[in-house]
Amino acid sequence: MVPTTPPTDTDTDTDFDVVIIGAGISGIGAAYHLKTKRPSTSFAILEGRSALGGTWDLFRYPGIRSDSDMPSFGFGFKPWTHRQSIADAHVILDYLNEAVDENGIRAHIRYNAKVDGADFDSVTGRWTIRTTDAETGDPITYTARFIYSGTGYYNYEAGYTPEFPGRDTFRGQVIHPQHWPDDLDYTGKKVVVIGSGATAVTLIPAMAAQAAHVTMLQRSPSYVLSLPGEDVIANTMNKLVGPDKAYRIIRRKNIALNRGIFKASKRAPKVVRKLLMADVKRRLPKGYDVDTHFNPSYDPWDQRLCMVPNGDLFTAISSGKASVVTDHIDAFTETGIALTSGQHLDADIIVTATGLDIMPFGGIDLSVDGEQVDVSDTVVYKAMMLSGVPNFVFAIGYTNIAWTLKVDLICTHMMRLLAHMDEHGMDVVTPVLTDSTMERTPLLDMSSGYVQRRIGTFPKAGTAGPWTVKMAYEADIERLEHGPVADPALKFESTRLETAAVAS
Repeated sequence: MVPTTPPTDTDTDTDFDVVIIGAGISGIGAAYHLKTKRPSTSFAILEGRSALGGTWDLFRYPGIRSDSDMPSFGFGFKPWTHRQSIADAHVILDYLNEAVDENGIRAHIRYNAKVDGADFDSVTGRWTIRTTDAETGDPITYTARFIYSGTGYYNYEAGYTPEFPGRDTFRGQVIHPQHWPDDLDYTGKKVVVIGSGATAVTLIPAMAAQAAHVTMLQRSPSYVLSLPGEDVIANTMNKLVGPDKAYRIIRRKNIALNRGIFKASKRAPKVVRKLLMADVKRRLPKGYDVDTHFNPSYDPWDQRLCMVPNGDLFTAISSGKASVVTDHIDAFTETGIALTSGQHLDADIIVTATGLDIMPFGGIDLSVDGEQVDVSDTVVYKAMMLSGVPNFVFAIGYTNIAWTLKVDLICTHMMRLLAHMDEHGMDVVTPVLTDSTMERTPLLDMSSGYVQRRIGTFPKAGTAGPWTVKMAYEADIERLEHGPVADPALKFESTRLETAAVAS
C-alpha cells in the first residue's frame, strides 16, 4: 500500500510516497491528480531544468506553437479560454503556470534535479533515485514507493542532425531549432530550413516576415493541413455559457473531429489525400507544383499531419517571401548548399530542422535489486507500466491526437491502482508477462524517420490482452477509466507482511 504520510513542501525532504520525474505537461497532470484525489499522499516533482514547462520552455525557435488544438491538448481539469486554438508556446506556458499555481503544485517542484538512475529494492518495496544538481553538480538521493515518469520520449540534450558533407566549409551559421540562440538576427538574411516536418512548417512563415527569403529544403514532402487559428464556435460558447460548460462541449467536439480525420485517413486514404491536395492547391498560386512539394509518397497519418494555422505557410509562399525546394543535398558550400540536381541555394543561415532524437524515460538507468533493466526487452502493460518493473508508471501520449488526452487517462488509472492497493493492503505491484511466445511490436507504429531511428531502444508492445498499445482514445477510456484494476498480469505484494513473516 502506498503510505499516506502528510505531504510536505520543504526542499530538505527526500523521502516521498510518489516521485514524479519531469515538470512538463505530463508531470503537472500527475501532480494535479495526486493533489486532488490523494491529498494525504506525499510527492515531489524532480525537474532537471531550471523552469517548468518541458517542451514549451525548452524550444525557443520563432513561431513555436502547438500542433494540436488546445481544447484537446489542454488539461481536462482546466478549461482553455484563450482565443487561440493553435496556440503560441508562451501562451501555453502561461496556461501551465496558472494550472500549477491554482492547484498548489509549485512548492512540490525541485528544479535542477537531473535524474541519473533509480533502483528498486524488493525487500523494502522502495525506489532509490539518484540525481545530480544541474547547477552545482552535487549528488542528491531521493526515495519513494512509486515513480511516475513524465519525461516524454525525446532527448532534451540534443536533437537529430545528420552528417552533411562540407558542413565546416559553410561561412554562415548552422542552427538546430532545439538550441536556438536568443540573439540570432535573421533580418534581411537568406535562410534555408532543412526539413519538412512540424518544426519546419512553423519556422518558415515566422521567419519570412523579417528574412530576405526563407527556403524550405526537403528530401520528400509531408502532408500539411490548414486549420483556423481561432475556434469561432469555442470563443462564442465561452461568452454565452461560460468556460466550464463550454469546455466540455468543445473538447468532445474537437476530439470527435480529430478522431474522425484519423479514422477516415486509415479507411479511405485515397479520398483523404485528394481532399488534402485540393486544399493545398486552393491556397497556392495557380500552376504551383503541388504534386512535387506537398504530395507525400505515404498515406495520410502514416506520419503525423503538419498543422498550420490559417494557412500561414501557404501565405508566405504565395507572397514570394518563402519557397519550397524538393531535392537532395550534395554538400554544404561556403555560401550555401549544393543540391544533387545541380542547383545551388544561397544562404546566410542554415537551420537543420531535421528531427528529434527520441530516448526512453529521459535516458534514466533503471534497475531492480541491483540488476539493470534493459527497457528494450520489456513489454508495456496498458501502455503505462513495464513488465518486470515494480511500482513504475510512465506517460507517453498519443501520436495521432492530443498528447495530453492519454496522459490524463494514465493518471486516472494510476489513482485507481493506488486506491486498489490501499484497499487490499498491498504496497508493490509488478506487471508480469508469462507468455514468452507472444509477438512483440514497436511501441510507436509510425514511419517517421525520427521514430524509426531509435524505436528499437524503447519498450515493446504486445499483441494480446493488456500488452497491446492502441492509439485510440475511446478504447483507452474503456480500458483505463472504466476497466477493472485487478488483472492476472499484475502481481500484488505486501512488503510489510513479508517483513512480519520473517520477523516471526
